[in-house]
Amino acid sequence: MDDTDHETLVDLRRDLHRHPEPAWCEFYTTARVVEACRRIGVDELHVGRDAVDPAARMAVPDDDELADWFERALDDGADPDILEQLEGGHTGAVAVLERGEGPTVALRVDVDALHITESDDADHYPASEGFRSEHEGQMHACGHDGHAAIGVGVLEAVAESDFAGTFKLVFQPAEERVGGGKAVAESGHLDDVDYLYAVHLGLDHPTGEVVAGVDGFLAVSHLLAEFDGEPAHAGAHPEEGRNAVQAMATAIQNLYAIPRHDGGATRVNAGRAGGGTATNIIPEDAFVEGEVRGETTELMRYMKAKADRVLTSAAEMHECEVDISTEGEAPSATSDDELREIFGREAGGVAGVDSVLDRDALGGSEDATFLMQRVQKQGGLACYVCVGTDHPGGHHTSTFDVDERSIDIGVESLTNAVLRVAEERP
Repeated sequence: MDDTDHETLVDLRRDLHRHPEPAWCEFYTTARVVEACRRIGVDELHVGRDAVDPAARMAVPDDDELADWFERALDDGADPDILEQLEGGHTGAVAVLERGEGPTVALRVDVDALHITESDDADHYPASEGFRSEHEGQMHACGHDGHAAIGVGVLEAVAESDFAGTFKLVFQPAEERVGGGKAVAESGHLDDVDYLYAVHLGLDHPTGEVVAGVDGFLAVSHLLAEFDGEPAHAGAHPEEGRNAVQAMATAIQNLYAIPRHDGGATRVNAGRAGGGTATNIIPEDAFVEGEVRGETTELMRYMKAKADRVLTSAAEMHECEVDISTEGEAPSATSDDELREIFGREAGGVAGVDSVLDRDALGGSEDATFLMQRVQKQGGLACYVCVGTDHPGGHHTSTFDVDERSIDIGVESLTNAVLRVAEERP
């Protein structure tokens, strides 16, 4: 990659880093990658409702939050004509290159940010170099700005190559809430895909190290339980109340008591909780947001069933009602050896790569698994890869950043793998 291409991708990455947007609010981000795709020149460009199945979206914010982020994108200078296609939280894009006879190869990159306030310390590189987040309380703390830049770089490199076949680049919204993968998987854009790669930067691997095949995805389900009780004066008539906070507290305690399963790793966490209005009022409402995970989709469902029972029983114990909803969900998945071997071989010859790991376990969750399963169930192959990057803070922390040299490594490694897959058709 020459210096001009590198600078273009770094500029894009830094622009997206300055304008982080959470799940289904990636209005500015989508507009910017759409502009990049138009500059490169593609045969098809599906945007917003044309890129995802609207009915399959999960964890969509309320209308007020969506409207607020839409206005921010306008204020930040996003193209109004593109934004019009994204209204209502229908973000994301799919770019398609048609290059004659050959297989259909796809690459998925995610584009959303996290609800984290970015560090403003002088030794934090984005702060010192002037591209720290301009949206306080939001941050690209997992490298998705870099993922988007890598995707654009691969698209341009494939467009300029002798690739034969169809190449699809998926800019997926809402990964951090595991809310976007299903909407992409059910959009129809993957139904003709023979080979799929998905990529992540970092994952505690340094710059120069790549992982040819990532496995160990924990299936996950995010839950929201809302408890309803009856208010009363806590001093004069406590017996007349039905305490929703008490039900919520009982539920949290018992969630952590769910028996683990001998079939593999299981997890549960109550991440947010609240309720009540004053110290002298029996609380009439309360909530808990949490998640369950499992080494397999079946183990996740075991945990989910147990969690639902705990939440329902806690409400009944304290004469309350509870409404339980699924806010986001993703299955487990496994990378296919054929694509893993090709990526490892191709990445090993890229300048700057000094170590190729055959496999590694993610140890977390990812909704790229929806896309992987969709392709695999139709007879195709899928693989999740990692491009290492030095990051001074851990993922999902205020000091996270990526080494921008890893963008070049990611572009060249994935481009070479895409070309080789199209040629070899494993």
